[in-house]
Amino acid sequence: MEYTANSPEDYISQLPEERKAAIEKLRLTVKQNLPSGFEETMAYGMIAYVVPHHLYPPGYHVKPEEPLPFISIASQKNYIALYHMGIYMNPELLAWFQEEYPKAVPTKLDMGKSCIRFKKVSNIPYELIAELSGKVTVEEYIGRYEREIALIKKK
Repeated sequence: MEYTANSPEDYISQLPEERKAAIEKLRLTVKQNLPSGFEETMAYGMIAYVVPHHLYPPGYHVKPEEPLPFISIASQKNYIALYHMGIYMNPELLAWFQEEYPKAVPTKLDMGKSCIRFKKVSNIPYELIAELSGKVTVEEYIGRYEREIALIKKK
């Protein structure tokens, strides 16, 4: 589902009642644990945490006018999603998350390349998300991103 919102608060206000508290708690969890440098904004109809242009002027290679995306939070039709580009690009981080997830949540991990899906709000592992949010600095993320883009360009 896509919402037309100009701010995270506006986005949350449009959600169904049963999703508002979970999205707000997820938002707070990410915000309180992200290393400095990332900024909260709205992107692609979701609450997003990005590397702003003043820290990374080239922006997102697909759309250079946009800042480099890192984490996004969305209320989709059948689940709440946390998109984490660090997991997508860093096999060690992905392996760590996949190992820790079953320790925090009784259900099977439902995940795509960067998308972690939570069908039940009661299964959102806020403490694990807090730890995940703090594992990658802006500098580390930019470095990894540039290495990945260089590999893509070589192909």
